[in-house]
Amino acid sequence: MLKMWRRIKFLAKLKKSIPFLIKFFRSEEVSGNKKVISIALMIGYIVFPWDLIPDMFVFIGLIDDAAVLTFILQQIVKMAPPSLKEEFQIEEKR
Repeated sequence: MLKMWRRIKFLAKLKKSIPFLIKFFRSEEVSGNKKVISIALMIGYIVFPWDLIPDMFVFIGLIDDAAVLTFILQQIVKMAPPSLKEEFQIEEKR
């Protein structure tokens, strides 16, 4: 339950994630492989439209989309260099 709460808090800070993602992809500290993996995760999320819970169930249907988005962002944060995490004051949760 605590892990899910952390993911919800992480999504609430999504506005903070956009500048982070821009810096992540522009950073020379991040290897090309990590950038390609990040892009592949994002494209895979868009290309494969299957859901565990159909979106026709308005609120509940968005929960699995939010979970996948949170997972992708967490993976990108894990790949980010420490200097970028410090700049955006991101604590990596395990």
